[in-house]
Amino acid sequence: MLLSGKVAIITGGSRGIGKAIVSEFARQGARVAFNFMKSEDKALELKKEIEKNGGKALTFRQDVKDYDAIKVMVEGVKSHFGRLDIIVNNAGILRDKALMLMEEQDWEDVISTNLSGAFNLIRASIVNFMKQKSGNIINITSVAGIKGMPRQVNYSASKAGIIGLTKSLAREVGPYNVRVNAIAPGYIDTDMVKDLKDGYKEELLKRIPLNRFGKSEEVARVAAFLASDEARYITGQVITIDGGLAM
Repeated sequence: MLLSGKVAIITGGSRGIGKAIVSEFARQGARVAFNFMKSEDKALELKKEIEKNGGKALTFRQDVKDYDAIKVMVEGVKSHFGRLDIIVNNAGILRDKALMLMEEQDWEDVISTNLSGAFNLIRASIVNFMKQKSGNIINITSVAGIKGMPRQVNYSASKAGIIGLTKSLAREVGPYNVRVNAIAPGYIDTDMVKDLKDGYKEELLKRIPLNRFGKSEEVARVAAFLASDEARYITGQVITIDGGLAM
């Protein structure tokens, strides 16, 4: 198993891509912790499923925008499992609309959750990683942060910020044997895509060379690889999983 003996924290782990990453990490032997905000039933269901299969999992109802709460989560994971090896910044939200109609709160909510939320978990974990001379940070960005998307200036800005954070931090902590990478999914078959109108889905598929939407499990398998020792010479990279959309 790729992640045997490792301990990982995944934010936004109760649904969609986050849930797939939690499940895949557990399947690969990691002990996992994940936070959620609203989906308590789904979080507890996932925890039970992992434990039924012989894994170990912790859940936290914590807001990634709250640094003190995230610090408590990190300390709780270290206390319970005895270590921390991997963090995955997956939590994110959308507040899509044209810029001329965008309220200040629409901007603040997306930047605070998607970008500052990633900073908070990294800040709460980085000293531990540097002291132990090992650590692995995976940030979930988006093709929206690479090519930009109309009516998503807040989301695209937050995801482009994640890319800058990834590359800068990779240079900063590389000498401490801490790796930092990002994954940029395109259109993945989650609730967000399922809720799109059929006509719009057809238009999107025409722009994707592989002519299909991605699967959460495909993103999760790349995350598991990047988190493993098989990828120990990879840092500062953005791996795009989008069927060719952004090329």
